[in-house]
Amino acid sequence: MIESEQGREQEGREGEAGWQPGRRERKKAATRQKIADTALRLFLEHGYDAVGIRDVAAEADVAVTTVFSHFAGKEALVFERDQDFEQRLTRAVTDRAPHEPLVPALRREVEALVRHCTAEGTAPVRRMIEGSAALREYEESMGLRHAEALAAAMTADPRLPATATACRATARFVIDAYALACGAADPQAAVDEVFRMIEAAWEAAAR
Repeated sequence: MIESEQGREQEGREGEAGWQPGRRERKKAATRQKIADTALRLFLEHGYDAVGIRDVAAEADVAVTTVFSHFAGKEALVFERDQDFEQRLTRAVTDRAPHEPLVPALRREVEALVRHCTAEGTAPVRRMIEGSAALREYEESMGLRHAEALAAAMTADPRLPATATACRATARFVIDAYALACGAADPQAAVDEVFRMIEAAWEAAAR
């Protein structure tokens, strides 16, 4: 996803107590959401491959350059919460209570993300992703990016005794837990099963 200097400054301000987004930030967020909602509606109505960026821009009543100022490409329109998901996972590490164990904090966040991806009305989106090679490839690369970001947060945490290799492996397992649960008949059972393995592996690596 495209990240501007202003976006990074905004994220920093969001961490400050009592910070509230200004009119400009609210307008940008509203425009971004409008573009994403419009794109998803067109994709579901006409098929992902049949809709182009120009179609989305025209329907959303914005310039093509405005679409690209918010989204890196067509695939990113489908995964518009990409950056938010990554931040939520890394903050499960960095923002957890001083003595809170790592794995329960990660599990809690993964369960929340799984609830989002399996919420009512998401099945058509899932079918669209599964039916598009481009979207499946993007989703896979997105998962790898999330795993690397999560691993970096874990490695940088002085409270965690595991090696960088153990952190990277665990991060990938966490991302896999999310992906497997989103496609499972029983998402909670899938999370339970994978996190039992993650817990055991993490305990062994941290010895």
